[in-house]
Amino acid sequence: MTAGDLAIVLAAVLLTLGFAALIVVLLRVLDTLRSLRLEVDSLRRETGPLLAELRASTDEARYAVEEAREDLDRFDRVLGSAEAISGAMANTGRMTRMALSTPVIKVAALATGTSRAAQRLKRNQKRIERQSRRSSSSQVVVRKSR
Repeated sequence: MTAGDLAIVLAAVLLTLGFAALIVVLLRVLDTLRSLRLEVDSLRRETGPLLAELRASTDEARYAVEEAREDLDRFDRVLGSAEAISGAMANTGRMTRMALSTPVIKVAALATGTSRAAQRLKRNQKRIERQSRRSSSSQVVVRKSR
């Protein structure tokens, strides 16, 4: 055996050992991939119901948000109507006050004036009655003395 033959045999043995090591490594990778596949399947089984529940919760939340948005829009319309009514009532109150203030003031003044005039008439009538009593008493006194 020559040195060239020895090198070829040595290379063949080394290549065989290398291929054997590669086969061992590939078998280990294959086992790891099988194990990983089993874990992924297990994870899918466990997370499947959770994802379904999450989707249902998301749908419920979306429905609740849409309902809240509709309620908010409705509330906004009601608030706008209330503001319009409030403005109209303020204008109505202002117009009513302007329209009725002068006649009410005049009626109040007339009532006050009438009341004062009635009081003065009563006072004058009482004064006249007192004076007539005095004058009739003085006439009685004068008649007795004659």
